[in-house]
Amino acid sequence: MNSKLQFGETVSGYNIPVVNEREIRAAAGIMFLATFISLMLIINGGNFVPIKYVIIIFMVDFSIRLFLSPKFSPILILGRIIVSNQNPEYVGAPQKKFAWGIGLVLSFLMFVLMVVLNTFSPITGITCLICLILMFFETAFGICIGCKLYSLFNKEKAQYCPGEICDVKNKQEIQKVNKNQWLIFLGFIVFVVILFIIFNDAFKITPTDLFKMFK
Repeated sequence: MNSKLQFGETVSGYNIPVVNEREIRAAAGIMFLATFISLMLIINGGNFVPIKYVIIIFMVDFSIRLFLSPKFSPILILGRIIVSNQNPEYVGAPQKKFAWGIGLVLSFLMFVLMVVLNTFSPITGITCLICLILMFFETAFGICIGCKLYSLFNKEKAQYCPGEICDVKNKQEIQKVNKNQWLIFLGFIVFVVILFIIFNDAFKITPTDLFKMFK
């Protein structure tokens, strides 16, 4: 029988509880955006107020996921609403629980340092950067770094990873990068470097109001 507080959902055809990767990626995108905007407010205006709210919200949300059930997580519920018309992509719940445990630890650390102690330091900066990287990889590439780490700390192999990244398999032809594609990619990097060298000083000039130019 499926418990209401079970971590993950029981779905026919899967031998372990699973969660919907699509709503998880949507939630990660929401969290990334909130963190990124808060970070920009700190960098550009020294406004630490939004990040304190974000930290508390994230810590509470991760706590609900881990100690109650992912189905009651407010951010995951919002993610579910956003992607409700998309077919679910089931992934294993155990490795997600491990990944969210990392998220809870990081958010708790930020809570103590920035909310309780009201401090900032390289520690909070690095922690915030790690959070951004984890959320960006989840939402942009569908890569759960915490899920990859799960296999390093657990004897049981992770099952039903997003994109089957936990399974060793041969790449299909469309997934391979050939020599010409590598040359184009490297050439583009050279182009960007040259662009920076030539135009960096010019791009530093503050833009003027378009409509004032014609007065």
